[in-house]
Amino acid sequence: MPTWYAAHQAPPSMGLSRQKYWSGLPFPSPVDLPNPGIKPGSSALQANSLLLEPPRKPSSGYYPDESYNEVYAEEVPQTPILDYKVPRWCYTLNIQDGEATCYSPRGGNYHSSLGTRCELSCDRGFRLIGRRSVQCLPSRRWSGTAYCRQMRCHALPFITSGTYTCTNGVLLDSRCDYSCSSGYHLEGDRSRICMEDGRWSGGEPVCVDIDPPKIRCPHSREKMAEPEKLTARVYWDPPVVKDSADGTITRLTLRGPEPGSHFPEGEHVIRYTAYDRAYNRASCKFIVKVQVRRCPTLKPPLHGYLTCTSAGDNYGATCEYHCDGGYERQGTSSRVCQSSRQWSGSPPVCVPMKINVNVNSAAGLLDQFYEKQRLLIISAPDPSNRYYKMQISMLQQSTCGLDLRHVTIIELVGQPPQEVGRIREHQLSANIIEELRQFQHLTRSYFNMVLIDKQGIDRERYMEPVTPEEIFTFIDDYLLSNEELIQRREQRDICD
Repeated sequence: MPTWYAAHQAPPSMGLSRQKYWSGLPFPSPVDLPNPGIKPGSSALQANSLLLEPPRKPSSGYYPDESYNEVYAEEVPQTPILDYKVPRWCYTLNIQDGEATCYSPRGGNYHSSLGTRCELSCDRGFRLIGRRSVQCLPSRRWSGTAYCRQMRCHALPFITSGTYTCTNGVLLDSRCDYSCSSGYHLEGDRSRICMEDGRWSGGEPVCVDIDPPKIRCPHSREKMAEPEKLTARVYWDPPVVKDSADGTITRLTLRGPEPGSHFPEGEHVIRYTAYDRAYNRASCKFIVKVQVRRCPTLKPPLHGYLTCTSAGDNYGATCEYHCDGGYERQGTSSRVCQSSRQWSGSPPVCVPMKINVNVNSAAGLLDQFYEKQRLLIISAPDPSNRYYKMQISMLQQSTCGLDLRHVTIIELVGQPPQEVGRIREHQLSANIIEELRQFQHLTRSYFNMVLIDKQGIDRERYMEPVTPEEIFTFIDDYLLSNEELIQRREQRDICD
């Protein structure tokens, strides 16, 4: 083995201000020395640590310094002597918020000796950034670096119509509890926990409006029908509606009549339905009851009938009494249903019509029939007239139809002074007969008839006999009042 020489410093007396060392690692510090008791420059260090080669020619790297008469050497890379017995070849590992588990070839007491391998780990809640395993290298450095970073989850977004509160922000194991605003319900995970992988457990919940709106309808009400009507006009205020969530009502529907409508007698259910933005709905209802004051049902008079307004027995209704042909009314003509539910007045009666033939003129005779009876005046030259006999025969067989249509027959037959005038069994005077002929333009020369309405107006003339059906058809089509039409429909088959 060749002989090596130690490098030495120039004497201080020479005035040099810098030191020259061999290239490679810097001069080891007392800590890095194999034996900390050895100081730099000692004979032990020169003999055993950093060794140099023998002097060489200038071409080998040595050259003279003529100024100071001193020899310098080029810095040559030098590999430190490896010693596996040094307990602290590398600095001791100390990881904040973590732990280093080391395995040394020299045993458990050597945690940073040459060749020691350390496994790095972090405390819970921290993540290792860098190498998981490092080794103490001959360069007295560890083979890598690492540190522990505190683990965090991303900030949770806020949810619509809700919020959350967390126990420890976005750190590991922090639990965030969700809640919704009034009127909303939480659907999904109620809590989420920050996990070790930096993610939150579960999924993001949503706040859903599932509560229906609050709706309050008006109170039920009762109203009496107006006089002469079977209905009542009823008003009410709209329902009070409020949404339990955002307060917005998108639609309000009504099933039933609108406020201010006319309601018929009876009970009526009014229903409102309200909808919110989430299409939740709520309904309410109330009842409108309409009552009609009614009087006892009136009975028609014997040989007569009634015609009434409205329903015929409700408050304000008026009923008029009518008598059949050949009868006249005695008593009040009409009665009214009062608010006390009783009829005004007393019921009249229909009695056989009394014809006074002992009057001074035909006008006095006809006035007795005004608005009561229709007149069919028959004139013939003599009782044996063929047309006369045929007409009287047909009319005698249709007495019921004539009475239903309020028709009274007056006969004027013959020539003066034997001329006869009669109404049923009542005989007319010669003066009355003459005036009747003149008023109605009835001749004695041949058969002729005239039909006079209840207002005393002649409506149809006949020069030859006609069937009762023709007379009835004419009366039914042209002369009947509305009340008589109704009566005719009710008594259509009474004469069959």
